[in-house]
Amino acid sequence: MSSAHYRTVIKQQHRWHREIALLLGLLVLLAAFALGYFLGTQAVYTYLGLGPGEAYASSEPALQKIQQEFEDQQVQGELDRVALGMVRQEIAAQKEQIANLEEGLRFYKGLMAPEEIAQGLSLRKLELLATDTSGRYIFRLVVQQEALKHPVLKGTLQVEVFGLLGAEAKSYPLADLSDALDTNTITLRFRYFQSIEGELVLPEGFTPQGFRVVARASSPRKVELREQFPWDVKERFAYVGK
Repeated sequence: MSSAHYRTVIKQQHRWHREIALLLGLLVLLAAFALGYFLGTQAVYTYLGLGPGEAYASSEPALQKIQQEFEDQQVQGELDRVALGMVRQEIAAQKEQIANLEEGLRFYKGLMAPEEIAQGLSLRKLELLATDTSGRYIFRLVVQQEALKHPVLKGTLQVEVFGLLGAEAKSYPLADLSDALDTNTITLRFRYFQSIEGELVLPEGFTPQGFRVVARASSPRKVELREQFPWDVKERFAYVGK
């Protein structure tokens, strides 16, 4: 009976052998890509009947044309944007104008009241606008006559600002806070309405809370109105046809 003898052979393979083989494989792959690109480019040139230099020369005007068209589109787009902005501003201005006209129309319709609901002398809410200066405001108070017929109304108007000076209640005649009024007894004389407007400056340390208004008509009939309005600052005055 024979026995087979086996011998184990150990082969050592250095790591740098594998790295070299991998690098050679990558180089072969890149060479294949480059060759394919070159052959494809040559095929295109052959099909067009052009050399590489001629192909570049023929494509340059086309590239310039595309670039010019792109720049023209950019300019046109900017012009369209500006024009659209102007149109939007114009539409907004027209909407505001229409709103003002509608507001003024409601105001005048309110003045032309039938006899059964006519109030005669009446006051619109006192309006305030802020200015860029702290403590300085623009005010407007409209006194009106609601009637079917509008004879000239004569009378007087007095306004005071009330609030707190520190922790104490305090009030000031409007004429003491505004250079627009010479006296706190304002003369009224109008057929439809009269607007009292001006600027007022608050005293230092004074916190306003509102206005007290007393309006008296002596003609065409005697009427006295007492109203109190809150200190309410708005962005704009209501439109009353002025």
